[in-house]
Amino acid sequence: MSNHMFSAIRAAITSDSAVLIETADGSVWTYGDMLALSGRLASTLVAPGAKPGDRVAVQVEKSPQAFMLYLACLRAGLVYLPLNTAYTLTELDYFVGDAEPRVVIGSPRAAEGIRKLAESHGALFETLDEHGGGTLTEKAAKADKEFADVARGPDDLAAILYTSGTTGRSKGAMLSHDNLLSNALTLREYWRFTSSDRLIHALPIYHTHGLFVAGNVILTSGASMFFLPKFDAGQILSLMSRATSMMGVPTFYVRLLQHPGLDREIAAGMRLFVSGSAPLLADTHRDFRERTGHAILERYGMTETNMNTSNPYSGERTAGTVGLPLPGVELRVVDPEGGSTMPTGQTGMIEVRGPNVFKGYWRMPEKTRAEFREDGFFITGDLGTIDARGYVTIVGRGKDLVISGGFNIYPKEVETEIDQLPGVVESAVIGLPHPDFGEGVTAIVVRQKGADLDERTVVASLSDTLARYKQPKRVIFVDELPRNTMGKVQKNVLRETYNKLYHSEAATSAD
Repeated sequence: MSNHMFSAIRAAITSDSAVLIETADGSVWTYGDMLALSGRLASTLVAPGAKPGDRVAVQVEKSPQAFMLYLACLRAGLVYLPLNTAYTLTELDYFVGDAEPRVVIGSPRAAEGIRKLAESHGALFETLDEHGGGTLTEKAAKADKEFADVARGPDDLAAILYTSGTTGRSKGAMLSHDNLLSNALTLREYWRFTSSDRLIHALPIYHTHGLFVAGNVILTSGASMFFLPKFDAGQILSLMSRATSMMGVPTFYVRLLQHPGLDREIAAGMRLFVSGSAPLLADTHRDFRERTGHAILERYGMTETNMNTSNPYSGERTAGTVGLPLPGVELRVVDPEGGSTMPTGQTGMIEVRGPNVFKGYWRMPEKTRAEFREDGFFITGDLGTIDARGYVTIVGRGKDLVISGGFNIYPKEVETEIDQLPGVVESAVIGLPHPDFGEGVTAIVVRQKGADLDERTVVASLSDTLARYKQPKRVIFVDELPRNTMGKVQKNVLRETYNKLYHSEAATSAD
């Protein structure tokens, strides 16, 4: 057996002196630097006894060192578990308790709370800050850079990414080395990445988009990236003359369109703009093409499956669609109840099968079985259509999942917190079309009579219990929630009623 994912990365390196990362301050990391630091970090992780298959939970700010930590886990045969930096201690307690990591790595700013939490679950704790400092890199500086990669096979776990589920509790999607590698190689070929590419990388790396789609494609191409801590339209425009490609969420493109400096001349050297993680409005696609001459390439994926479809590199990139199934990926649209294939153009449940599809949910065998058909197709929960050309369009979701800014939010979790507030009778949380975030988290709340409760109070009350991206962007008060004859709240009615809530609002700042 080979160290599957990392062996492919090694094979793509054209030279140890080739640039992998350039940071916002101009610092450069070569592939040789990456091999040395990831080796030292791997040595540091295994020294106290971390063994192949052990989990390493990571909640740190984006930095080259944090990216090398992911690669160190691949090399050591450890299972990388990235966690959103916005998660509160209450949320972290669930993830650490569920995954039982051997090591937890967190920000020095939150060290006291996370250390206690980690130790209460029997995990070791190290720190890593946004500049790459902390106890982890201090120990790594003294460790051996020559690390013998641990053999891993295609089905061995490489990562666990938590995703929202129907119970309101996150589920750990288990991703194997082959899940990651097969998708990286497919995207590399489909999007025509080579070692001469330079990617503008302004995405977070605790999410499948920034870590696996962007990161793995660059690594398996032997290419390089401008590694930015966050999205800044002016900064990105200043880099375009030296870059070839960019991957982003729809918000990025909305912001770029708002910048007066975006035009055909500044984007002339770029060959590819990719959008994903949330629906890209057809208007944004059209406006960007008019301003730059580039058609944004929209694709569709999930935490559980990596990427499933993509608009073509050469060929019509149709606004409002997510393109065609990727090579090696089978996709069908079926009747959600009976499972029979739907006719062309008719809406049904999207199901996928391929080497990109995850191994199942961590320690949830029954949930895993429920999400797979007997023939191996994974039930995505997304509703869509396939047209006569084979292009896929996502039209909604069978579940109430809200996707805001590329992040999954399960309404029940938000509703539970709101319902506990004094003066609240009940609440319903929905996703509404938002020009910046794809969907805006929106709470519809029924107040107790005479309660002194306003929008600001509700939002402020959630700041310590919910990550920022889960908090409602608007709170609307009503006398009662619409219900059907069985007493179930009709969220479809609420979505129709407030569908244009964010249309007239200026784009808000990114969370």
